[in-house]
Amino acid sequence: MFPLGTFVVNCTGAFFLGLLAGLDVAGDARLVLGTGFLGAYTTFSTWMVEAQRLGEDGDWTTMWLYLLGSMLAGLAAAGAGWLLGEAI
Repeated sequence: MFPLGTFVVNCTGAFFLGLLAGLDVAGDARLVLGTGFLGAYTTFSTWMVEAQRLGEDGDWTTMWLYLLGSMLAGLAAAGAGWLLGEAI
């Protein structure tokens, strides 16, 4: 089964991190919001464990869709956030 919850959390976190970059938030605010809040909100370790479990279960198609889809959607979300931040 596709881990939709983690996928959504990580993509929205990427969007908001891109938004911070686009808004040119700097200094302590960027550190606290980007690393602290969004780092705690998103979860790389859960993403890896869920992918490993999919592989252990032999669900290779879902595993690769999850891994590659997360990376591509995350990059797209970060880019969209950045563009939005620059436009504001």
